[in-house]
Amino acid sequence: MPIQYDASFVDNLKPNVAVLFLDRVAKSPSSEAFRYPKGDAWESITWQQAGDRVEALAAGLLSLGLESEQRVGIVSGTRYEWILADLAVMCAAGATTTVYPSTNAEDTAYILSDSESRFVFAEDDEQVAKLRERKNELPHLAKVVTFDGTADGDWVISLDQLAELGAAYLAEHPGVIADKAAAIAPEQLATLIYTSGTTGRPKGVRLRHKSWVYEGESIRVQNILDESDLQFLWLPMAHSFGKVLLSAQLACGFASAVDGRVEKIVDNCATVKPTFMGAAPRIFEKAYGRIQTMQAAEGGAKEKIFNKAFEVGLKVEALKREGKSVPIGLKVQHGLFDKLVFSKVRERFGGRVRFFISGAAALNREIAEWFNAAGIVILEGYGMTENSAGATVNHPDDNRIGTVGRALPGAEVRIGDGDEVLLRGPHIMEGYHNLPEETHKALDADGWLHTGDKGSLDADGFLTITGRIKELFKTSGGKYIAPPAIESKFKAICPYASQFMVFGNERNYVIALVTLDPDAMAGWAAENGMEGRSYTEIVNSDEVKAMVGGYVDELNTRLNRWETIKKWELLDHDLTVESGELTPSMKVKRNVVEDNYKDTIDRLYA
Repeated sequence: MPIQYDASFVDNLKPNVAVLFLDRVAKSPSSEAFRYPKGDAWESITWQQAGDRVEALAAGLLSLGLESEQRVGIVSGTRYEWILADLAVMCAAGATTTVYPSTNAEDTAYILSDSESRFVFAEDDEQVAKLRERKNELPHLAKVVTFDGTADGDWVISLDQLAELGAAYLAEHPGVIADKAAAIAPEQLATLIYTSGTTGRPKGVRLRHKSWVYEGESIRVQNILDESDLQFLWLPMAHSFGKVLLSAQLACGFASAVDGRVEKIVDNCATVKPTFMGAAPRIFEKAYGRIQTMQAAEGGAKEKIFNKAFEVGLKVEALKREGKSVPIGLKVQHGLFDKLVFSKVRERFGGRVRFFISGAAALNREIAEWFNAAGIVILEGYGMTENSAGATVNHPDDNRIGTVGRALPGAEVRIGDGDEVLLRGPHIMEGYHNLPEETHKALDADGWLHTGDKGSLDADGFLTITGRIKELFKTSGGKYIAPPAIESKFKAICPYASQFMVFGNERNYVIALVTLDPDAMAGWAAENGMEGRSYTEIVNSDEVKAMVGGYVDELNTRLNRWETIKKWELLDHDLTVESGELTPSMKVKRNVVEDNYKDTIDRLYA
C-alpha cells in the first residue's frame, strides 16, 4: 500500500516565506545554515548569522523606499548571496524577479521592465553592464546592488553598502523586519519567474507566498529530510526547482552547501559529502556516461567485474521490486560486488547520498535502474514553474521507477481530456503577469492548471509522464511519435551522447540530430589516437560517425518499426545555454533547434 499522509497541515501553514525564515533562525540559531566556497575551502554560516545579514539587507531595501509587493530583480548565478538577496526581498515584503545570468541584455531588460522592478541585485560587472546598456528601457529601476561588481556610489552600490544603509535604518526602526514579515498575507506576490519559453517573449509566472510555504511544508511532512541532512545546491536559483529546495530547507532545517558551477558538481560532491541533491537528468546522464566509458577504457578483468556487478545488482533490485526474496547465493555475490564496485560509484558522490531528486525533464528508466543497482536512489519528481515546481515526487520508501510519484500531500492530480495532466492545490500560480488571456487558457474555473503534458495515473495514484502534448507528432503514415521516449533510450545506450533530437512531423520517416558530450569525447579521443584534436575534428571523423551509427542501429532494435531512425546527422558542436538552444535547466528548446537546423533537417528528407 502507498504511504498515507495527513493533509491537515495545509490548514496550518505559516503565513509567508519571511515568517518561515525568521522562525527557522529562532529555532536553529547556532546550527549550520549555509556553506559556500571561498578560495579552495568552504566557509560555514549559522542560521543566526544568515538571519542577521538578511535583516540588514532587508532594512537596506526599505531605506531605499521598497514598498509591499514591488519587484526586485536578481541577475546572478547560484551562490550564497543569491539566497541572501531573495530572503531579504521576502523579509522586506517585496517580490523577487529572477533572471538567469545567461539571459542576453535585450531579454534581461524586457523582464525587468515588464516586472517593473525597482531594484536589482547584479552578480558582477558583466551583469551590471547589461543594465547600463539598456538603462533607458528601465524607467522603474532606481538602484543596482552588486555582489562582486564595481560600485559607483550612485546608481550601483555594493552588498555591504546596502547592509550599512540597513543597519542605520534598523537603529531608527527597531523591530521593523519582524513587523513587516507579520503583515505579509499568504496571497501576496512573492516571486515572478519568467518561463524560458521556446517561442516568443518569456511569460512572468506570479507565485504567492503560500505556494512556497506549502512546497516546503509538503516535503517536511513526508519525513524524508531533517536537520541532520546536508544538501548540495547547484541548481539555477532563477529556476523554480532551486526555489523549492530553498523552501524545503527553511521548513526542514537542513544545511545547504551552495555552488552553482556545473562543471564542479561531481568534485564538490566528493568534497562536501552531501546526503541529498536535486538535479536535472542531464547530470545523471553525464555521470553515467563518464563511469561507463572509464570502465570500458580499463578493459580486461576490471571491466568484466564491473559489468558482472551491475548484472547482479539489477537482478537483486528487480526481485525486490517484485516483492520476491533474494536467493542466498545472489545475496552473497551482491555483498561482494557492493564492496568491489558499488561503493566506489557511491564514493564519487561523497559516499553519503541517501537519494537524489531528479526533475525538470524526463529521466531514462534504464539510467535510474543502473544508479539504483549501485545503491544510489534517484527519486523522480514532476512539476512546472506554474505550480511552483513541485507537483509529484517519489518517496524513498515507495519509489516506483518509471513514474514521477504521487501528488504532494494536500494537492491533487488528475488526467483530463486528451490524457492531459491537470494539477490543483496551494502551489498553483496566481496567473501570468499582465497576460489575462494566457492565464485564462492555463487555469480553468475550478482551479485546475492545464499543464500541456500527457500522462497517466495508476491505481495507487502514481503519475507517469509520456511527453509534452505539443511535442507529440504524427508521421505522414498516421503514426504518433513521442520524441522524449526515443531520445532518452538513446542516451541510455550511448555513453557519449549529449543530445539526441528526433523529428518527423508529417514526414514519411523519423530522423535525428545528434550531439556528443565534449568531456566524454576528449576521453574517447585519448584512447583512439586523436588526443589534441579539436572537438569538431573528432566528431567529424569517420571513426566517430561509425561508432554513433552502431548505437543508432542498436536503438532501432528497441523501437517500433514506425519509430526507427532512418537518417541522422552528427552536429559539429554541442548545444549550450549560451547559444539559446538549451534552457538554463538544460532542457532542449526544440523549436529553436528545429529552426536553426532547418536546412540540415530538410536535407535528411531530400
